[in-house]
Amino acid sequence: MMNRKVVLLLSGGFDSSVAGHLLKEQDYQIIPLHLSNVDFAGDDSIEKSKEIARVFGWKKIYVIDIADILQTFVDKCKHSYYFVLMKRFMLRLAGEIVKIENATYIGTGESLGQVSSQTLANISVIEQAADYRVLKPLITFDKEKIIDYTRSLKIFDISAGPEICDLLGPKHPVTNAILENALKEEDKLDISNMIENSMKSLQLLSS
Repeated sequence: MMNRKVVLLLSGGFDSSVAGHLLKEQDYQIIPLHLSNVDFAGDDSIEKSKEIARVFGWKKIYVIDIADILQTFVDKCKHSYYFVLMKRFMLRLAGEIVKIENATYIGTGESLGQVSSQTLANISVIEQAADYRVLKPLITFDKEKIIDYTRSLKIFDISAGPEICDLLGPKHPVTNAILENALKEEDKLDISNMIENSMKSLQLLSS
């Protein structure tokens, strides 16, 4: 039987939670990965993600703190590319968990055009950082439909709240990213070392 393990990037917000549920409904085995920013959010986003995992019956959740990484993107790279670079890095970290879990896919809560990083051009540039196929079950959903799902699933109150990753973002993010430009920004960084350092904070928690 084909391996249907998916490493789900789970923020604890609306989108990724619904995405995980829809993938589960399609008989994928969900392995949640929460990328925290403890410097800005404390443990709140971790607790939200653990609660979502409990509701959906996911027994474990990986957590990696990327606060230093997000600050590095602000300090060293063109700020307009912050969200693109951040999400490319998130896919790389998800790939590390794919290897640990012997999984096959990465899952995300992206929906086309909902925010600046989710334009068709940006999604294309972001996804090219992944070594594994990225499943996006919400790609055609609008926000209202996603929020309606959280209400029907009884997770609206858990998922509500600001997206912490937005706090360091630019006022005018790029909406038509070009891969060459993203790679030039990443050339300013030691991506391999950033991944290695991030993985040092890896925790495997019970939900």
